[in-house]
Amino acid sequence: MPLALWALTISAFAIGTTEFVIVGLIPTLAADLHVSLPSAGLLVSLYALGVAFGAPVLTALTGRLPRKTLLLGLMLLFTAGNLLAWRAPGYDTLVLARVLTGLAHGVFFSVGATIATSLVPRDKAASAIAAMFSGLTVALVTGVPLGTFIGQHIGWRETFLAVAALGLIAFAASWLLVPSNIARPQPAKLSQQLQVLRQPRLLLVYAMTAIGYGGTFIAFTFLAPILRQISGFGADAVSLVLLAYGVAVAAGNVWGGRLADRLGPIGALKIVFLGLAVVLFALTLTASSPSLALATVLALGVFAFGNVPGLQLYVVQQAERYTPRAIDVASGLNIAAFNLGIAAGAWIGGGVVDRYGLMHTPWIGGLVVLGALALTTLAGRLDKHQRDPRSFLSTTQQECSS
Repeated sequence: MPLALWALTISAFAIGTTEFVIVGLIPTLAADLHVSLPSAGLLVSLYALGVAFGAPVLTALTGRLPRKTLLLGLMLLFTAGNLLAWRAPGYDTLVLARVLTGLAHGVFFSVGATIATSLVPRDKAASAIAAMFSGLTVALVTGVPLGTFIGQHIGWRETFLAVAALGLIAFAASWLLVPSNIARPQPAKLSQQLQVLRQPRLLLVYAMTAIGYGGTFIAFTFLAPILRQISGFGADAVSLVLLAYGVAVAAGNVWGGRLADRLGPIGALKIVFLGLAVVLFALTLTASSPSLALATVLALGVFAFGNVPGLQLYVVQQAERYTPRAIDVASGLNIAAFNLGIAAGAWIGGGVVDRYGLMHTPWIGGLVVLGALALTTLAGRLDKHQRDPRSFLSTTQQECSS
């Protein structure tokens, strides 16, 4: 793999750290800025909205820029957003900083995949994309717990300063290592994206993604307060639990990919969504016991991101069938759906905490995930209908008669 891929991986690591580190900082931020836990949780939602809406629009608007110039500009925007968070005088400025970094995040992953594939032969394209996205996994394993530790012991502002330093390192690596003559693909027009959004089967996949992740983040957004207030973990212990969670996420990604290869995306997603719902229901019962809470959080890590390979594979399969000229756009919109789910989940979780309390977030999240399981089952039946309409009709008639 060329050295330029390291620059993309470092950038993905920095971006992944700033996206998810906020979860570990919510109690600290709420106390320091004198806002409620739900208000602090909105920092997760607004970042995700910046990703979801910024990615398709800004990717289309910047399609004619040279790839390296765009990449460097994105890392400067990312760094500026984190520096603004570092010096934010209050909550409102911190909200603006999160939205700015979210915009950089969305466009980076939209163009990063095309840059990565342009650096290697065609038969190594998948490995190049995997190498870039490994930065996100490493961020969950190391960046998030380290950033949480810095925020709890030195200050949350210093966490954002450290992430800004990562952004400058990523900028320097991109400037030095990424070639200037990267081929610029035909820019994706907004009309192409609208064409994707007119396909019911693709909308079904996006709903599976958004609802599945929405259910997860109803609880995950407030995991740190649950661990501290309900499970009784200290600040240092929460950082270690998040470290263990990141390792479980990495294992879950590998397991989810192998499961999707063996059973197909629908078969794998049924298992993952069912397991995720069970774990969220279990957290409601185990949170009061430190040892059981730790075991449940590890299981949550395995299932929470174990559906990524299946969802991405399934959206590509559906795009190949319905929008073969806009496969990249369809895949990118699934990333937007992922972040819409995060935004909605964090917002709903904040409302649950405000009205009912922390420990109602896991079981409500579990119910939402069951909705994603139901949509996955529906998608599987529609696939079966396409392969054998008579079999689908017979099954439907039997269910109606019973």
